[in-house]
Amino acid sequence: MMGPLLVSLYMFVLAAFLGFELINKVPPTLHTPLMSGANAMSGITVVGALTLVTVASLSTSVVFGVLALILATINVVGGFLVTDRMLSTFGGRR
Repeated sequence: MMGPLLVSLYMFVLAAFLGFELINKVPPTLHTPLMSGANAMSGITVVGALTLVTVASLSTSVVFGVLALILATINVVGGFLVTDRMLSTFGGRR
């Protein structure tokens, strides 16, 4: 039988491969709007993760969870900044 770590590693490799293949198939004109939507969903995930991390007891998993939460927050903020910059190119001069 496979252990939980091996199953998790297997799922991670499959998800990475699938994500890479899907992103390569997206045309460049659709990439930024799709990423904007993904960042909005990631923002909701960050709020949920904040709620879960605050009620959990301190362990190694919580430390990794906080690190992942920090990195996800950086990703969301960067994504919204890129989206704002993209949308400002469509606006007229003021």
